[in-house]
Amino acid sequence: MDNDWKKRLGVVFSTNPDFNYQTEETAAQAETLPKARQRLIVGIDRRNRGGKTVTLISGFVGSKEDLAELGRTLKVKCGVGGAAKDGEITIQGDLREKIVNLLHSMGYTLAKRGN
Repeated sequence: MDNDWKKRLGVVFSTNPDFNYQTEETAAQAETLPKARQRLIVGIDRRNRGGKTVTLISGFVGSKEDLAELGRTLKVKCGVGGAAKDGEITIQGDLREKIVNLLHSMGYTLAKRGN
């Protein structure tokens, strides 16, 4: 049996021996919006990174595979490292202007610079 106790935090204990805890099923992968409708915000972040600056691209609506593909493309075109997880793309360094220009050239017309 799976040890899924973290999913059941906050649930009251039941003495019923036939009780079966039901979890909510997550929705299927979100449909990826067309590039022209994506509202991407490009900002920088220095918190919890040891003083290093990273560029964050947030606001992507779509599947994890599409997010990873966009992150991979941006990393290759900028020539730096980074990651795409939790709905955000992290690019090493302060490359806000370059990334906004790349996104516009790729068809993400609503991409804008954050902070």
